[in-house]
Amino acid sequence: MARILIVEDNEMNLEILSRRLARRGFEIVTAVDGVEGLARAKEANPDLIIMDMGLPLMDGYECTRQIKDAPTTSPIPVIALTAHAMPEDEARARTAGCDDFDTKPVDLNRLLEKISAFLPLPRQS
Repeated sequence: MARILIVEDNEMNLEILSRRLARRGFEIVTAVDGVEGLARAKEANPDLIIMDMGLPLMDGYECTRQIKDAPTTSPIPVIALTAHAMPEDEARARTAGCDDFDTKPVDLNRLLEKISAFLPLPRQS
């Protein structure tokens, strides 16, 4: 079962996205800020990370940079997730090391398409 780390500081967004992806067959690990996200990326060995960019303590840009700078976590694909949808926001996320970019509010089908570029989607029963 593929493991996804969701780093999101909004409790409601985190809970909803976690539940929706778990129902799709993914194992979910969560973090509520960039510092915790970096630690979870190192200890949980996720197959993919969904990273909110506007996080407390360490923003998603810096967290992604540190994930991509560490040899053990650099191969993990990171999908930026943000309410900021301008082209410069996407460019900033990609410059930080994000492998893909998606906007809030989350469109689950669109996000699943982005996830499927990096991971096989679990079979629906």
